[in-house]
Amino acid sequence: MTLADIITLRMQSVCQRVGTCSSCLKRQLNGFLGLIKWQRRLVPPCVRTIYSETGKWEKSYGLETRKRVENWWLPRLKDQVCRISETNKSRPKFYVLSMFPYPSGKLHMGHVRVYTMSDAVARFQKMRGMQVINPMGWDAFGLPAENAAVEHGLHPASWTQSNIQHMREQFDALGLSFTWEREITTCLPEYYKWTQYLFLKLFEAGIVYQKEALVNWDPVDQTVLANEQVDDNGCSWRSGAKVEQKYLKQWFIKTTAYAKAMFDALSDLPEWYGIKEMQANWIGDCVGCYLDFLLKVDGEVTGEKLAAYTYTPEAIYGASHLYILPTHRLLHGNSSLKEVFQREFVPGKDSLTSVTAVNLLTDQEIPVVISAKTNFENFLDTKIGIPSTSAEDAAVAKNLGISFTEVIETLPNGLEKVINSAEITGMTRQEALKAVTQQAKNKRIGGDLTSDKLRDWLISRQRYWGTPIPIIHCQTCGTVPVPYEDLPVVLPNVSTFTGKGASPLETVPEWVNCFCPRCKAAARREADTMDTFVDSSWYYLRYTDPHNRDRPFNSDLADYWMPVDLYIGGKEHAVMHLFYARFFSHFCHDLKMTKHKEPFHKLLVQGLIKNQTFRLTTTGQCLKREEVDLTGTEPVHLKTGENLLVAWEKMSKSKHNGIDPEELVKEYGIDTLRLYILFAAPPEQDILWDAKTDAMPGVQRWQTRLWALVTKLIEARTSGTMPNPELLNKKEKAEARKIWEQKNLVISEVTEYFTKDHLFNAAISRLMSLTNILHQASRPLILHSTEFEDALASLCIMVAPMAPHIASEMWKGLAHMQNKLCTHHHWDADVLHQSWPKVDPEFLQPSDVVEMSVLVVQNC
Repeated sequence: MTLADIITLRMQSVCQRVGTCSSCLKRQLNGFLGLIKWQRRLVPPCVRTIYSETGKWEKSYGLETRKRVENWWLPRLKDQVCRISETNKSRPKFYVLSMFPYPSGKLHMGHVRVYTMSDAVARFQKMRGMQVINPMGWDAFGLPAENAAVEHGLHPASWTQSNIQHMREQFDALGLSFTWEREITTCLPEYYKWTQYLFLKLFEAGIVYQKEALVNWDPVDQTVLANEQVDDNGCSWRSGAKVEQKYLKQWFIKTTAYAKAMFDALSDLPEWYGIKEMQANWIGDCVGCYLDFLLKVDGEVTGEKLAAYTYTPEAIYGASHLYILPTHRLLHGNSSLKEVFQREFVPGKDSLTSVTAVNLLTDQEIPVVISAKTNFENFLDTKIGIPSTSAEDAAVAKNLGISFTEVIETLPNGLEKVINSAEITGMTRQEALKAVTQQAKNKRIGGDLTSDKLRDWLISRQRYWGTPIPIIHCQTCGTVPVPYEDLPVVLPNVSTFTGKGASPLETVPEWVNCFCPRCKAAARREADTMDTFVDSSWYYLRYTDPHNRDRPFNSDLADYWMPVDLYIGGKEHAVMHLFYARFFSHFCHDLKMTKHKEPFHKLLVQGLIKNQTFRLTTTGQCLKREEVDLTGTEPVHLKTGENLLVAWEKMSKSKHNGIDPEELVKEYGIDTLRLYILFAAPPEQDILWDAKTDAMPGVQRWQTRLWALVTKLIEARTSGTMPNPELLNKKEKAEARKIWEQKNLVISEVTEYFTKDHLFNAAISRLMSLTNILHQASRPLILHSTEFEDALASLCIMVAPMAPHIASEMWKGLAHMQNKLCTHHHWDADVLHQSWPKVDPEFLQPSDVVEMSVLVVQNC
């Protein structure tokens, strides 16, 4: 046994005893090994081993070698993640965030795609010298856990925790470099305490309120159903009963209060691949506002409040009536006015009622009219009739004999001014608009500019497994917020889940019965829990300071890390989740909790991974792959020979077209799967899965060719001939110059692909082209050229963020190669600790000689 073998074995022994995180020890040992003059040790093909284990370089990159490489490097790379013990605010930062998953218990290929991209970006930015966080957590509340409790008797907490543990193991098996010390789990009290804290802040600001709203009601089980629990036929998933619509008092967040600010802020954001347009369309044109009215019957105040929309707030003093639809909750819910409205409603006609509405801004009292229409514009169900600005409103008022006042005057020069409107008389319409909306906002009776299509966010869920709403209902004091010092309101332990009747929280008397924080009388807790979208609407801020026990996050840390530099997730979340996350960020900014309004700088929306589905034409049933005969020109049912409907659809267990990532890792390896995911299509496009004929063989061959380049260089440098660039002839020096040029060009392009559009497929394509160029190099060039060695080293470094295992092993082989010509690389450190290659300054200088083509036209 040679000295090298002895040292290698001792290094392994020490690392096993103290753990691979002892980087200082490893560097010392590596440096000592580097002093040894290595002899040529190319292993015979029959022996399967790797260099990092023995100091012997395996000539080819076959299946066994790949397994050994990944088995060796997987635990070691796990310790080389984006760990930050203490944030250094003097350093440039990069915050890459992929949307955290629901802990369903099993990763699917969509997860693999999004988290491979965030992992590659995190490693790349770290190599560029950035202080990087790539955090991970769990969107852990939700209906599936409660369903599991009903169906299998598993408590939602234990079901969720078990799934999290399994998915963490799956993440580790994929070699993903998350900043695990920042892990958050939304179902833990230490997280949802601060969700409740933010709810109370919204409540204080008047942005949370209760009103009646429709829910899906199962008349058999006597319970509320989520939309996903209602089948395509409108029946309950459990009882099979026809689902009814029922009015219940629900909690809402007034997201419309931030509509205009959020719409305007879109223009300051970079290109979001069409997502900005989706956000703008969701919000709509914010030209009008809601104003609050108090309803009266026969001159008596009823206690009912109603918010009504107007497109022209500046003309509010000219309001003649308030319009509601026949489907309005006041006619169908539990309102005290329901009987009056139903009695006075004449279907098909505009119905003038005895109910009046007092404008809380102007104190004007106007009648309520039930419209003959079945719907208003977009999602409106309540409008203010203003004849001065609407011919339709004027016609209704005249037809019903309702008097009104003209409030808009057009001057000879075309300028419109407001008249007969108290203190805003004489203002231009634009001046009056600003004055009216500001007055309403100051009084908290509306005034926030919004659109006719955006609705406030209904957050109530009649569920157990969610964040408890921190509200107490007292007969004397009314709706009372839980004091901050009493947070969190912790979910009680419920042992039995039936899926029937009221919310499980209603069945825990010792929890739901409490005392009013104000008058100390007997009271009841709010038994609704929050929509899980609330938990995921501020998690990006918690990641900046995940262990803070005194507040949701430290403002200084949030100001340093925010905004998220790159947010990666599915297009299906590009509207609602993104809107709610932006809303919370704007709200926290207004509370002076953060200096940034917008939470995300760049957004990368990845496409789906689709696979073929095979459906029976007769029933639409999806078949398993083994039930399909694929030997003919058209796929048919193996049993019956029936022709099948074939389509590319999102991978799904129910459609029998899913693929288990773990099986793919076993068959192809981690790096091959990662490279396939990144290479198969640009991030925003869908991937049509076809591993046999698609990109999978290509990335497999590329890894083999990369390995072969390292083998060539090691063979040349251990041949007994000392490398000497001066021995190259003129032709070979010109060839070396071309390699140098290509290296710089590829560095420039790959860096741009990683930083600008995140076109990983294009980056891999350029790295493949550099690989091909290096394979064309002659043997003298490989032996004597600094340019070849540097290009290969740079290639290895650029491969590392995307295929870290093979890159780490290739670098180790290069690092211990004798007679190296390049001195600027840190050969004693692993490849992921190398600095990202930079373009040589000389390459950026304009050339003294410019080649151009000239078209010479000769006159005949």
